[in-house]
Amino acid sequence: MTPEDFLQHYWQKKPLLVRNALPGFQGLLTRQELVQLAANEDVQSRLIANKNTKWHLKYGPLTTKDFTRLPADTWSLLVQEVNHFLPSARDLLQKFGFIPFARLDDLMVSYAPAGGGIGPHFDSYDVFLLQGFGRRRWEIAGDYDQTLVADAPLKILQHFKPEHSWILEPGDMLYLPPNYAHHGTALDACMTYSIGFRAPSHQELITQFLIYLQDNLQVDGWYIDPDLKLQPNPWKIHREMQRQVHSILKKIKWRASDVEDFLGVYLTEPKSHIFFDCPEHPLTYKKFKNVIRKKNIQLDLKSRMLCQQDKIFLNGEAYKVNTTAKKNLSGLIYRRNEFSRNNLDDEAGKVLYQWYVNGYINIIDIA
Repeated sequence: MTPEDFLQHYWQKKPLLVRNALPGFQGLLTRQELVQLAANEDVQSRLIANKNTKWHLKYGPLTTKDFTRLPADTWSLLVQEVNHFLPSARDLLQKFGFIPFARLDDLMVSYAPAGGGIGPHFDSYDVFLLQGFGRRRWEIAGDYDQTLVADAPLKILQHFKPEHSWILEPGDMLYLPPNYAHHGTALDACMTYSIGFRAPSHQELITQFLIYLQDNLQVDGWYIDPDLKLQPNPWKIHREMQRQVHSILKKIKWRASDVEDFLGVYLTEPKSHIFFDCPEHPLTYKKFKNVIRKKNIQLDLKSRMLCQQDKIFLNGEAYKVNTTAKKNLSGLIYRRNEFSRNNLDDEAGKVLYQWYVNGYINIIDIA
């Protein structure tokens, strides 16, 4: 199947099971490595367990003690944004470049012993469920009762009746459109790699755009009322004030370019828990240029970059650059040799240096 066929017939339309999607794939990390990630305070993780038919949820950072109190089988560990900490995880996400990176969210990795799972549920976004080591049974339904289990810390469906069921082995993958109910149960101790795609609600987009306008829109003038008349009821809002404010609010206008810039900033804005490590003693610009001629540069794993026309958006900031600089700097997205550090013009060099000072890129030795 070509990417075009997938997009036309399956994307946001219906599920697709792909056997041997990644031949030989066994995963990117071990159970112990995933547990160690969950202990990191910079990592978002969840430990979900079902004890005596009741669901329990604990957020990370997790300790060794948290894993000693678990039932033998009915639990799962979920770790978000593994691509921020594992280069091979970001490389895995690159394989899904047939979907625009503007839609990409993160790579979540889950571990469960045989019998483990997080119950039947549905998500509001697209997801590819790639099986690592072990086997997992997936049951799905497009038409289902949306009643949730009462008092559960997760949105778990109470009356789930599967319409299809498959057992996924290492390298198999299941695509699910938004709002498809699914229930995964580990048949062996196993890991699943969930490639998720962000789908903001209309409310969120409108709210964030208004915030963007608040920071970027400038309107002159002040509220005035030189012809103010005496009001018999001073506690009432006068109709003239309402008319004037209505007229003032009509000044809220935007152009297509405002929407384009908003999208670039919004879609690359780091989440609130993400921080970058700036160099304690940054090099001067002159020394920086000399160093990068001998070493490689890569985007920090937490960085998000998107491009449009004459702008590059990186971590919620917009950079207007010339065509040559854009082509050169955007090569950093793919972590390949497309970035030519020896042909940097002054404009690209200064932008790159600012990214270095902000901690958005890393200088590494050439292998």
